[in-house]
Formats: sequence, C-alpha cells, structure tokens
Amino acid sequence: MRVAVLGSGNGGCAVAFDCGIHGHEVRLFEFEQFPENVASIAASGGIEAEGELEGFAPIAYAGHDVGAALDGADVVFAVGAAYSTRPFAEACKPHLCTGLIVIVCPGSCGGSIEFKNAAGLPLRDQGVIVAETSTLPYAVRMIEPGRIRAFLKLRAGVFVAAVPAANTPEVIEKVAEVYPCLEPARNVLQTSLQNANPIIHPAVTLLNAALIERTGGHLRFYEEGVTPAVGRLIEALDRERIAIGRKLGLEVVPDPQLGCRQGYMQDATYDTGYSRAAGFRGIRAQSSLDHRYLNEDVGYGLVFMQSLARQVAAETPCMSALARLASVLMDRDYAAEAKRTMASLGLAKYTPEELDRLLA
Repeated sequence: MRVAVLGSGNGGCAVAFDCGIHGHEVRLFEFEQFPENVASIAASGGIEAEGELEGFAPIAYAGHDVGAALDGADVVFAVGAAYSTRPFAEACKPHLCTGLIVIVCPGSCGGSIEFKNAAGLPLRDQGVIVAETSTLPYAVRMIEPGRIRAFLKLRAGVFVAAVPAANTPEVIEKVAEVYPCLEPARNVLQTSLQNANPIIHPAVTLLNAALIERTGGHLRFYEEGVTPAVGRLIEALDRERIAIGRKLGLEVVPDPQLGCRQGYMQDATYDTGYSRAAGFRGIRAQSSLDHRYLNEDVGYGLVFMQSLARQVAAETPCMSALARLASVLMDRDYAAEAKRTMASLGLAKYTPEELDRLLA
C-alpha cells in the first residue's frame, strides 16, 4: 500500500512511522512554514521512535510538494489540529483522484466534512472516499526533529466514519493491518462527539492556568493537573456531550470507560482515572495558555459542540461557561469567531432525523 501523510507534527510522524514500519511506502508532506521535521526526516531517510513504537521506519519522501506526496497514493492521512484540515484539503484538491481514501485523523469536529467542502467534493460524493477518526490513535510527543516517543498506541475504541457512512467498512478494511483499534461509528457526528479532547484539555488547562503560566508548563498535565475538583468539571462536561448524542440517537461512550478500552486508563473514574492512568504518565503540560488545548479544543471543539447542541435543543451550561472563561483568559471571543460550527459545515438547516439520513 502507498500511503501519503499530511502533517509532520507529533501525530503525523507517528502515523508515518507506523505505516512505514508495517512495510508500506510512505510519503510525508508538510507546508513550507514548518521545515524542521521534514528536513530531518529527508536527511535521515526515515523516522525514529521509542516507547510503544520503536525502531527506524523508512520514509520514501519528505518534503513540501503535495503532488509528490500524493502521487500514486492509495490512502491519505491528514493528521493535524482542526485548523489544518482546510489548508490540507485546498492543497490536495488538484491531486485527488477517483478511488482514493482520505482519512482525517482525528476529525476533531466534522473534519471530514470540512475536508470535502474545501476540496470541492459534494457531501455524498463517493469517488474520493473521505473519512475521519474520533481521536489520534496514539499518545505521542516529539523528542527532537524526526524522533518521537509514543506513550501509547491505542488498543481499541478509535471510532471511524466515512461521509457517507456506507463507505466506512471499506476504510476500516484498507487500514486494519496498521490500525486494528478502529471501530465503525454510525456517522461523523458520532466520531465528532466521541472526541473527548474538548472535554478534558480545556478543563484541566483552565483549572491549572496560574501554575502553567508561572512554571511555563513545568508540571505533569494529568498526574498533577487532575484532582477531584477538576474531575467533577470533566464529568459535568462529559454528561453534556453524552446528552447531545442522545438527542441525535447516538450512543456516546463516557470518556473514562472509553479510556479503559483504549488502554489509557485502568480506572473508569473522572479523577484518579486520569491522574493515575499509565497511558498519560509523564505527559507534560503545555508551556503557555496560547496552545491548541484552548485554541483548538475550545475554538473548534466546544464551539462546534455548542452549535450542535443548540440545533438539537440540548442544554450545555458548563460548556458555555468554560468557553466563556477561556475567551476571557485568552482575550478573544471563541464563540464569535465560530471557526467550526454546524453552519460553517453547511448542516445547520437539518433536523436530527434528516442529519441521520444525510450522513448514512
């Protein structure tokens, strides 16, 4: 299989390494404003990994030419934060061809629909199959350019859905060798809601804001950042997320339960479940508040979930309060920016029943 990976960050390098170590030909693309990892990988001819992923995986191409990366590809992984999805799609647009599978990993909040919109593909087009995962299949950090440390490769509980969802089985079959953790979701609203980053990251960040600023992130994000009070906030947010899913007829698995299935956690609670989780051990906090844990997980994730909640008449007072507090701390208005909403995806006019049929 020939694999193209878009994105040279932690996740992109993990996906590229994993596909490469499984014997697939991998080509890695990154935009020119992010040259460091690409240069290192191109010079060495591959990516080094330690931890749950270990060894050296050859990378056939690493550079800034998206056409070279996509040439002859069977599968494309678009790996990055929510704000990278549209630029990736726009770059890929001239090179997409019938039969290609694109997986937005993770979709974060309707990432597959964002990709289709930006690439000029009709929502129900099946010539190019576009799918998304609910989360990145790894806990991973960059040690140095071209070298990663994988704290965990998820064992199960990574939901995936294509748009339309009828193509989900084909996506799973194509990449099952590398990702046996994939499970089919009903549709991309379920993958979006099953992404718990907007539930966890902002809560822990805001309740540890002073310590993060004072120490430059010199603390262990989960081990030291999650206490019983922090856990109660995460639980309240998670209940709202589950309630949104219920309005859509979707089962959203509570995050601690899913964390146990994935291999992150051994205790399905909202406090010690995180603080004592083997899969989170050693992960450091961000160095400042100006980070994707707020800019992405609030600005895209929570804002999207709130827009979906309003559409299906679900109450989300804790999400609203958290988003407002994050806006105050960052001196911006995430809700007004509306980076990713049901309206921006072109889905605001549909009832829950219509959405189910449209995305099936």
